[in-house]
Amino acid sequence: MTRRREKANQPVGTRRAAREFAFRALFQADRGDLPLSDVFTRAEGEMREGDDTFPQLAPDAVTFARELVDGLVTHRDSIDQTLRQTIRGWSFDQMAQTDLNVLRLATFEMMYTGTAHPPVIESAVRIARKFGGDDSGRFVNGVLAGLSRTLQTAPAVPSVEGGAEAEADE
Repeated sequence: MTRRREKANQPVGTRRAAREFAFRALFQADRGDLPLSDVFTRAEGEMREGDDTFPQLAPDAVTFARELVDGLVTHRDSIDQTLRQTIRGWSFDQMAQTDLNVLRLATFEMMYTGTAHPPVIESAVRIARKFGGDDSGRFVNGVLAGLSRTLQTAPAVPSVEGGAEAEADE
């Protein structure tokens, strides 16, 4: 086996890969109108069984992805309200589902964890560019940059337990 294949078969432990995994589960749940937790559990099982649709994640990355999904499920109404106040000139019905789901996950992380905003925004922009349209990266960046400025001047929101881990792998 070549080194490239050996490396490809090793579990990915980055938070960026975990964010992408959570995004893909969210996208599938919304497209299929299925419970997000169920879709995540199914996707995790498929990943563990070797389905190459999802990259193999290290246990800590799976835990982080689960935290994102669970947090989004818990705080979705608040996240959507915040996004409606932040996004100017667009309704959720007008937006690409890809962009909206990237924004939801990043907004959860920015509002409810102690994670620094720049790496969250960078990861969200990368995911939007990878899965979205031509202008998705710029749109997501603009929305999240505005949200970051708003959050930095607003009173702090209670953080989710365990969400302030370092972004060492970014």
